[in-house]
Parts: sequence; C-alpha cells; structure tokens
Amino acid sequence: MSDSVKDSTAAPDAADAVWVYGFDQLDQVEATLPPGDWEGVRGLLGGKGANLFEMTRLGVPVPPGFTVTTAACNAYLDHDRNFPDGMWDQELAALERVETVTGKVFGDPHKPLLVSCRSGSKFSMPGMMDTVLNIGLNDTTAEAMVKDTGDERFVFDAYRRLVQMFGCVVMGIDDEPFEEVIAEEKEARGLKLDVELDAAAWRRVTERFKGLYRAFTGSDFPQDPLKQLELATRAVFNSWFGKRAVDYRNATGIRHDLGTAVNIQTVVFGNMGVGSGTGVAFTRNPNTGEKVLYGDYLMNAQGEDVVAGIRNTEPISQLKSEMPQVYQEFVDICDRLEARFSDMQDVEFTIERGKLWMLQTRNGKRTARAAIQIAVDLAGEGLIDQREALLRVTPDQVDQLLHPQFTEATRKDAVVAGKRLVEKAVNASPGAAVGRAVFDADTAEKWAANGEAVIMVRPETKPDDVHGMIASKGILTSRGGATSHAAVVARQFGTPAVCGAETLKIDVERKAMSIATSEGPVYVREGDWISLDGATGEVFLGQLPTHEPDVAKEEALATLLGWADQHRKLGVWANADYPADAKRARTFGAEGIGLCRTEHMFFEEARLPLVQSMIMADTEERRAAALDFLLPLQRSDFEGLFEAMEGRPVIIRLLDPPLHEFLPAYDDLQQDLTDLKVRIQHATSLTEIDEALAEVRRKEDLLARVSDLRESNPMLGLRGVRLGVIYPEISAMQVRAILEAAANVIRRGTPAHPEIMIPLTSDLGELAVMRKIVDEVAAKVQEEMGNGIDFKFGTMIEIPRAALTAGTLAETAEFFSFGTNDLTQTTYGISRDDAEGKFLMQYVEQGVIASNPFQHLDPDGVGQLVRHAVEHGRKTRPDLHVGICGEHGGDPKSIALCHDIGLDYVSCSPFRVPVARLAAAQAAIQSPEA
Repeated sequence: MSDSVKDSTAAPDAADAVWVYGFDQLDQVEATLPPGDWEGVRGLLGGKGANLFEMTRLGVPVPPGFTVTTAACNAYLDHDRNFPDGMWDQELAALERVETVTGKVFGDPHKPLLVSCRSGSKFSMPGMMDTVLNIGLNDTTAEAMVKDTGDERFVFDAYRRLVQMFGCVVMGIDDEPFEEVIAEEKEARGLKLDVELDAAAWRRVTERFKGLYRAFTGSDFPQDPLKQLELATRAVFNSWFGKRAVDYRNATGIRHDLGTAVNIQTVVFGNMGVGSGTGVAFTRNPNTGEKVLYGDYLMNAQGEDVVAGIRNTEPISQLKSEMPQVYQEFVDICDRLEARFSDMQDVEFTIERGKLWMLQTRNGKRTARAAIQIAVDLAGEGLIDQREALLRVTPDQVDQLLHPQFTEATRKDAVVAGKRLVEKAVNASPGAAVGRAVFDADTAEKWAANGEAVIMVRPETKPDDVHGMIASKGILTSRGGATSHAAVVARQFGTPAVCGAETLKIDVERKAMSIATSEGPVYVREGDWISLDGATGEVFLGQLPTHEPDVAKEEALATLLGWADQHRKLGVWANADYPADAKRARTFGAEGIGLCRTEHMFFEEARLPLVQSMIMADTEERRAAALDFLLPLQRSDFEGLFEAMEGRPVIIRLLDPPLHEFLPAYDDLQQDLTDLKVRIQHATSLTEIDEALAEVRRKEDLLARVSDLRESNPMLGLRGVRLGVIYPEISAMQVRAILEAAANVIRRGTPAHPEIMIPLTSDLGELAVMRKIVDEVAAKVQEEMGNGIDFKFGTMIEIPRAALTAGTLAETAEFFSFGTNDLTQTTYGISRDDAEGKFLMQYVEQGVIASNPFQHLDPDGVGQLVRHAVEHGRKTRPDLHVGICGEHGGDPKSIALCHDIGLDYVSCSPFRVPVARLAAAQAAIQSPEA
C-alpha cells in the first residue's frame, strides 16, 4: 500500500477536512450544511451515498459501509490525481469501523471482509462510471471462505468476478478476452449457462483470468486487499471523466464539476446457492407509471448479472411465491422508501441465505408517459402538491409523449405480410422507431451525424455504448430485461427499446443478425431497415409508417396541463398556416394563432402559376388582374383559419419573402435555356422546333425578371414591409382577403378576431404607409359589406433598430410580435444557415458561446433588445400586446426568459403547444416573485 499520495491544495486546511463519512454518520454530514439542505447532502455524498445514509437512518437493512465525498474526488482530479491529505487515513479508519460492525476483518485469512467500490454522483448516471465488487479476495482469503462457507463454487465464482472487474475497470483490459474464457469452459462441457459451471470450472477460470491479467498488464493480480481498495478508489474517481460519463453528462446537461463520491460497502452475496439471489426493482412501473412493483431478479447471482443482461431474469412478482416472507418485507421497505423520498424509487437488493439486504435506492428513470402519470398520482396521493408535480415533469418528457407510434392496422398489415421478426420481447421503452440496423455504437454515432436514422442492435449494451445509444432512434438487444442497462438508458432518453429478444442471433463481428422462421432464416445486415415497437416488444422488417398519438386520450397529461394552465402567466399560441394546423393547435390547447405565414399559401402547386403571373406583370393593371384571381383563394384560406379558431385571435403576417423566391432559380433557368438550345439543334421536325422556341422565349422572360429581382443579400433586401411600400397592391389584396373572410365568418355566426401584422419594419415611416393602406381597404370593405370589422394592426420586431425605436413604433402599432430568428441573425450579424453549417456548432463545442442562440434565446443581447422594446413600447401604449413567434416560442429556456421579460404570450408550432404550456407554468413557479 502506498502512503506517499500528496496533498491537494483545494483548501488551506485540507489535512483537517473530513473526506470520509460512515453510513451511520448522516447527522455529522448535516451539521456541516444549512438546516434542511438535502441537495447539499446529495452534492457532498452523491445521490447513491445520500440515500444509503438515509436508509440506514430509517432502519432499512443496509450492508455497513462508508462514502468518500465528491469533494475528495474534485481535490484528487484538480491536483494531478493525488489523494488529498488525510483522505486515505480516513478511509482506513472507516474500514476499521465496518470491521467492528460486521465482525470480519479486511484481508483476514480466517474471517475475511469483502467490500464493493461504487461510484455515485449527485445526479444518477446509471452505468456511466465504474464499479468493482468483491474487493478483498485473494488466494488466501478465497481458501478461507471455502472453509467458512463450504461452497467452493460460490467462492471462486466471486473471485473470478473480482479479477475480471478489476482487470477491466482498474487496468483497462477489454472485457471480451475474459468472456471468451467463460465461453470456452461452457463449450468444452456442453453447457449453455454460467450457473451450470461447477467449482472446478470456476477455479480454472479464475486462474486463467489471472493469467490474462498478467499478460495484459505485465504484473500479477494484486494480492494485497488494501492495494485493491486504493486502486479501485482511484479508478472510480478517474471514471468521472471517462468518455461514456462525459457523453452522458453532455446529453443530460449535468455539470462536469460536480465529481463523484465513492461508496465502499460490505459485500453481501446473492450467489450462495439456494436461498440467495439479487434483483433490481421499481416501486412503480417505469414504462406506464402504474402503481405496481416492476423489476427482475435472479436466484444464485450477483447484481451485475441482472443489470448487464447476461442472463434473462424472472419478474419480481415471481419472488412472492418463491420467498413469500422476503417478498413481503421487500414490499414494505419499498413503500417506506417511496413515502420518504416522495417519488418512484429504483432499488437494488440482495438476498443472502434468506436475509434481505437493500443495496441502494434512487429516484427511478422513467418514460415520459410514466413521469406524467406518476407526478399526477403522487399529487393525488398527497405525497406532493400540484406545483411540485408540475416541476417533476420536464418539457422534453411532454414532447416525447407526442412521439410517433404504429397504428394497430399498420401492425396487423406487417404481421400478415410476414414482416414481424420478433413477436414478443421485453417492451423496455415505449415508442415506435424506424431506422437502419447498425451493430456498434461508433457506427451509430457516425451514421446519425450524417443524417441517417439508425437502430442500434447489440446482444446487450454496456456503458461504453452510450454515445451510440444517444444517437439512435431505437435500441434492440437479444439479452437483458426491463432493468438492464439498455432499458434504463433508453427510458432516460425517451428512446424506444426492445430487449431480451432471445430468438435473434446477433453476430456483431459480421454486422448481421438472423432469426429462424417457418420459411427459413431471415437475415438483417448492417444498413437494412427495421422497425421496432418499444410499447409491445415487437420487431419488424422494413420501414413501417408511423402516426402521431392521440393526445386527447392521455388523461394524465390533460390533468397535468390543466394544472399548468392554472399556474402560468404567459399565454400559449400556435403558428399555423392552414385550418388543419389550427384545429390541431386547438386540440393541444392553443389560445390563438400567433403567426400565419401567408407566403406558404402562395407556394401551393395550384396557386404558384398565378403568383408568378402577378410577379411577371409589367404594369400595375396586369398585376391587379392577377391579384384578383388570388383574392378569393386567400379569402377562403383565412375563413378556414377563423372558423377553426372560433373567435380566438389570429395574427396574419402579410407577405414577407422576396418575390424572386416564387420564381425558378436563376442558375436553373440558365441551365434550362442551354438544354433547350441543344434540343433545337437536334430537333427532327418544325413542330418540335416551334415548341422549343416558345419555351425559350418564356424562359428568357422569366430569366430577365429573376435577374431584375436578384439581390446580393435577399434576407436584407426587398422583402417584408418594403414589398408593401413598393407594391402596395399586393398588401391591399391580402388585407381585403383578411377582412372579407372575417366578415363572412361572422355572418355565419362564428366570431373572428383578425390581427394584421407587418413584417420586417425598421422605421415608423414604413409603418405609417402600411397603416394607411390597411385603413383605406378596411373603409372600402365596411362600405361594401355593410359592417365594420374589429381588427388589430401591429408589426413584427425583427431588426435591432425596430427594437430600439419601439416607443415610436407603438404610436401606430397596437401589438408587437418578436420574430426572434431574424432578430438573432441581425443582432449577431450572421446568417443562420451559413453559421450553423460552418462555425456555430464549433463555437458551442469549444465554449466560445454558451449555447446556439437559434435554439435558446440569447438573454444578454437579443433578450435585452426584446426587454427594451417591451418597456419602451408600453410606455407609449400601456395596453400594447407583445409576444414572440418562431422556434424560440417552443423552447423552455426561451419561454422562461419571455416570462421574466413580461411578454403576454409565446407562439410555437402546434406540436410544441403542450410543451410550452408546461414550460410557462414552470417559469411562473420558479420565478423570483413566486
């Protein structure tokens, strides 16, 4: 054992710092923190450690142990990976206390104590960091345990596990060589399962494992138990910055400076034969949220056998008949833990010779549907209140619930067509996934980065696969159960997963899988399309069509969002261009239309020729004639929107894009003309020549007009309000269509509240011109139809100058809508398409900027412009209505900023409306005034 580890200079009194606490010393930990600071306890001891301490205080049977704090980890990492002064001595002292409690001695040749060494950060990171079991075993203590237990097979099964885990975790040896040794032992004896190997086999395996260790490291497996413990502690500290842990934290937004605790715990054995076992369970179903125990166990096994999916497991309900007294004790403990932590718990347990031990508890990972159901149920049971229930569900989980699914008809058609590969495996994480099969994590990540939808196929997943799992649309394994690594990680990220599909034969080396059918084997190779249903456990060949779920049937979600509506202050509107979009938005709870983009209607195939003829017109009269054809079409569009919204406000943006976008591209026209001239040269008849010449003249006219309209920087060119000023007849037609549509709908008995929005305004003069056009058309419509239409006139704020002069603009505008996509572009001076493709992502990755400003509204620049515009606009017009539209309107971080600034509403795509409702409520609950 090395005693020369150097001190960390993290604190002047580092030598006097307490780095290690026993599980029974929670009072001492709490004494160092403000009263009731459970988050501080979790921060110091890690989530796993904190819960072990609390279980010990509750009197739950927990194997004795101690925790090395996250502060020790950070001190170790900050100072060249040296233990801080005093830490190792404190670890040894804590080990002595465990010896006293257990009556066993670490490294003793007669009654040896064995311990496990596990990670545990503040936030759960299942499988992402390292664990070593059975520390303290060596050649001497193994023989002592054989004499003590009379079970040679059990002892050498435990010993080989230590050598294997120590070799892989501490020394970085690949797992496959060890697994190959076990496979060879089974094959030589004609066995299929590890549990069928006898004592002599495990003794041989242990010796061969030690040989592998020597071959890969150049040294013998350490026989000094203290050296084992020291190196294992270091390995857990080091694993905080392992690739899989870093990838996981990046994906889940966990800070990298938290560090991990190290939990040293007395080993209890589930592989001591009859009356021993191990398992993992959830106090509620993590897929559905149903209040029923859910999990797996194995008799005569250790914990990693369940989690790793090496052996297929038994459902936890089976334990009731196998060991009824143990099962009832387990149920009672689960109820106590759930009541204490006010949340669904994920527990690990071991039964050693009929005695139940609880190894850990933590808030369980769950699917989106389960998260919502559990939050609503816990509130109904009085364990939490509505506000806490709203904070328990993330906006991303609401979004996941809206993921595509397979219809029953689609499923039946696939079965009839013989496309179902797997009829029933473990439905580990719900949702439909369609993608190309890949057989390793690196390929999954690479293909996904290139835009491919992939499904990662593995015999079982390991923590090193997490980067590929994050990139995949779905996960399929042939081994493992509902609590396997693949299932837990999939539920964490809302990724559909099917596990334990035993009928599949997966060959990772050949990147293929096969399944026997009545008509012969079916092969799936890398790149082939497959579909899986994580809700039913089915797998299909090929690409199955998906459909959007029926949110109206999600009763728990409806309840939760109803609570959200009671707490939020921001209105939630939707962006919708067509009646179908508006109706969908209404079903999701939208209170208005915050953006109708009229140009989308112009791009429809049947209308585009009319729009092009309007653009090609060389006089105002011809342009007006073309607009007359478009008027009834636009009017019909708006009538559909007003009817769908039934009196709720509808903001309609007048034409925004530059006119050339409605014409063929300049380069395409040049290529067409070249092709036509070649066609004329090779024509074989006068008719063919005449037809080609006529097409040449038409294309030349188009090219000339496109050339006239061409701009060096169209985003800042003749578009938006500038189009209305230069071509007022276009705006007049659109305004007439809006007001006539509203009048028609009102006559039919449905209220309508149109709001006319001018895009890209930068000056009050522009707005004054447009106000004059709108008022003149409104007066004509009133005169012609006999009744006036109540409407609002407002503008988008998309240019910094508009935000800075908002007080002046509010003299004319009755509402502002912030177009934060363009406002971000013009504030940063970048083009989104170019920036995201060329440098913006690298800026984020390198820490140049904190986040992509097109994903999360920039609070320091763009946000300040919005705040300034709102304050100055309301000084001029106190009843000014303000909101944002575009992608930021559905982003939870941006919604929180909008709440803080004091906007009236956010507007987003229909499918983001439920997300925005929850995010707006969370912003209100978490705001300083709350």
